[in-house]
Amino acid sequence: MIVSLTIVRYPKLLIPFALLAMAVHRLPMRLQKGCTFWKLLGSGQNGTFDLQPDWQQWGLLAVWNNREDFNSFYKHSFIVSWWKLFRTEQWTILCEPLQSHGKWNGKEPFGAPNVADYTGPVAVLTRATIRFNKLKRFWSNVDDVARLMAVAKGYVASFGIGEAPVYRQATFSVWESLDDVKAFAYQSREHSEVIKKTRTENWYKEELFARFKPVAAFGTINGKDPLNNLNNLLLQNENNSRITAP
Repeated sequence: MIVSLTIVRYPKLLIPFALLAMAVHRLPMRLQKGCTFWKLLGSGQNGTFDLQPDWQQWGLLAVWNNREDFNSFYKHSFIVSWWKLFRTEQWTILCEPLQSHGKWNGKEPFGAPNVADYTGPVAVLTRATIRFNKLKRFWSNVDDVARLMAVAKGYVASFGIGEAPVYRQATFSVWESLDDVKAFAYQSREHSEVIKKTRTENWYKEELFARFKPVAAFGTINGKDPLNNLNNLLLQNENNSRITAP
């Protein structure tokens, strides 16, 4: 199994075509060979859950049977041709699931992996459907957590993504190691208190937490490679597979 996340950024004048893509791209994804799960995603402005959308930046998360299926999509699909036609800037990361708990629209898109002996860079996906009566509580805590994450040891990059404004939100982040993820999640007093609130106050109708092994990344966003700081750490994965686009 290979999980891909592609972030695309449209020129400002072409934002209407970005909005149109959210409707037009659904059928090609439904018909895409080798894709077992996919989500077209909007993007927040600050790299995490965000009420303020970034109308230029969008995402596609997909699960593939294997790398060959992703390569076929990237080389031949209508969607990638659309991105090229409308001069989008693109960045893609490919990952293998390490652990996954919870559901996404009632499904377990990454299966139930439980790889415990991995050391190296880690990508983390946190996704939730927020209960409407808990929206105010959720959003009142978001900014503090985002600030903590941005300065946490081992933090590399993050993207705020979501299926719907306000109540279906996700963050995809990349870290230098699993120890850094755990230190941020559980040793930071402020963040651990927020985690406790999500449980005791029952903020989420549905949630999913997954960790991944990054195996390849290519492209840029805003003229930069978001994972540049990983340097040789990512090179150690998959036979030095920090590669160019297929």
